Amino acid sequence: MALVKPIIYQIVGYQNSGKTTIILKLIGILKNEGFKTVTIKHHGHGGRPDILSQKDSAKHINAGAVASLVEGEGRLCLQADETALTLEEQIRFVDFFRPDIILIEGHKKKSYPKLLIIKDENDLLLISSVSNIKTVLVWKKELIDIVRGQLEVPVFYISEELALMEISKDLMKLVHNTDENN
Repeated sequence: MALVKPIIYQIVGYQNSGKTTIILKLIGILKNEGFKTVTIKHHGHGGRPDILSQKDSAKHINAGAVASLVEGEGRLCLQADETALTLEEQIRFVDFFRPDIILIEGHKKKSYPKLLIIKDENDLLLISSVSNIKTVLVWKKELIDIVRGQLEVPVFYISEELALMEISKDLMKLVHNTDENN
């Protein structure tokens, strides 16, 4: 089966496990290597995500617009309300930007390839409830051998520089493989 571009890769873990920090670092590495990345974030904290209420686009939404798009000097901002898109619909939506890679923060139950972040022993439950784990980052070094005993994937300590370099290298390799197959 040929790989399809864009590459979709999830970063999952419980709240405050470091998902956003890891994504920010991955984006920086990938951008420096010339790869175009788009992100999708699941707002799993309950309620609606915050919007900047003083901006005209927010005023448009608050007045009843379903969506408000703002463009200036190459930056495009979209706010939408009353729009519940599935993850697959969100992926199709951001595909318009022709990314090489879509990084998804959250959506643990989806089956895309994943980086799993484990902060402590309680998070080990994720190993059995999350599918398609490709790499694991742990916050405690003593968890490395425990995870390796349950999964046959690379496991790194969260502050290891090598971890993000290896993950980035794997993502770049997948993009190159899709380019060759298309």
